[in-house]
Amino acid sequence: MMRLPLILDDAAVATALKMVDVRAELAAMFAGLAEGRAVQPPQTLAMFPDGMGDFITYLGAFSDRAVFGAKLSPYVVHESGALVTAWTVILSMETGQPLLLCDAKRLTTERTAGTTALAVDLLAPRGARELVVIGTGPVGLAHLRHVASLREWTKVTLCSPGAARRSDLPDRLDSGCPIAIASDAGRAVASADVVLLCTSSGLPVLDVKKTKADALITSISTNAPDAHEIDPVMLREMDVYCDYAPTAPLAAGEMKLAMARGIWSPDELKGDLPALAVGSAPPPTSGRRCFFRSIGLGLEDVILADAVRRAVMKEPKS
Repeated sequence: MMRLPLILDDAAVATALKMVDVRAELAAMFAGLAEGRAVQPPQTLAMFPDGMGDFITYLGAFSDRAVFGAKLSPYVVHESGALVTAWTVILSMETGQPLLLCDAKRLTTERTAGTTALAVDLLAPRGARELVVIGTGPVGLAHLRHVASLREWTKVTLCSPGAARRSDLPDRLDSGCPIAIASDAGRAVASADVVLLCTSSGLPVLDVKKTKADALITSISTNAPDAHEIDPVMLREMDVYCDYAPTAPLAAGEMKLAMARGIWSPDELKGDLPALAVGSAPPPTSGRRCFFRSIGLGLEDVILADAVRRAVMKEPKS
């Protein structure tokens, strides 16, 4: 008999994820959130003593799967650089018993990329053909993999300062579309319909004014304090969407900074993924740049952790 909670390391999670339709799981979760079948409290940031780093706690509960749980994601400071890890625990809403403890770093990468892909599918014009991904680490490559089939891309560019020296980057999509490699995103974004920011930078990595007037720009950033991948002042010049309206402005660096300067308000959000998932949010304004900001939700971690658990246990969804 397998004892609970099930404990999965990174290798086990990686194997199980191959059996999970990440975007479908997230779409169902966001629809459930819109329709009141889920609870998503704000994430909390706690600082370690003596400048040793911090940790974010992500919570969530989803009645469709009868699970609730939390992810703990520490940002640990060392002399050689910061270390980010993550572990997720889920429990049964019916028995209160723990069901799973898993290494969530890979899970975090997949749910982050899957959430962005859902936003791209809902916000990008059907005729979008040019894609730029800024960031060529595991998160950037996961984003590329998740959005590869969403549009009939004819031009794709991967950008990072050291990208030209990499020999391990993909050179084409499964569709056959070639992938260009660039060290400077400046020229690449000028004609891009969709720009995905997938970096760990705490400061802007993109000059929004260099993008097309109707480009879709997505951002994830990192969990460093007030991290942001675009200049906060640009929020007032774009249609702004996020993963979850009640929580994103509390944590997204560019939103917090723009609010502190009095140049933007959460009231200006056009919508979030729950509203987009059920068709109650307005579409982007034609001819205007669109910005989607994801901060990461506990519900995303909970639902994908449960999907991984079900894949390992060979359980149905409900």
